[in-house]
Amino acid sequence: MSNNDVDKRFGRFIAKHHVLTLATVSSEGMPYVANCFYAYDKVRNRFVFTSDTTTRHGAEMAANGHVALSIVLETRVVGRVEGLQVEGYAVAADEEAKSVYIKRFPYAAVAPLKLWMVEPKMMKLTDNTLGFGTKLIWQSEVL
Repeated sequence: MSNNDVDKRFGRFIAKHHVLTLATVSSEGMPYVANCFYAYDKVRNRFVFTSDTTTRHGAEMAANGHVALSIVLETRVVGRVEGLQVEGYAVAADEEAKSVYIKRFPYAAVAPLKLWMVEPKMMKLTDNTLGFGTKLIWQSEVL
């Protein structure tokens, strides 16, 4: 799927940030969150990040790829509040995703990386700069 049908405001917000919060779930149903540096593949609409399977969130993603992501602008100014919430599916990253990640974080080229990519199924961007409580929703045609 291409990024053609994703509103450009999503891409602008995503490009301004570099840390996402990843939510996974254990086999017992217990939620867990971790923060990860990410790159965004805007052509394919994929979030790319690194996480070893020896970490709790890495092991949980390997067992159950259904994840949620959040990216937020920290501000106390109500009129500037922005945040993105994503539902998607995590899989091992391919070479194209690796190139996107290395381009954003060149120092990672020399590190052994276990990269993941998340294909969003739904994204909700809250953007108070467009008006208090304004929410933009994007949903994949393939759920």
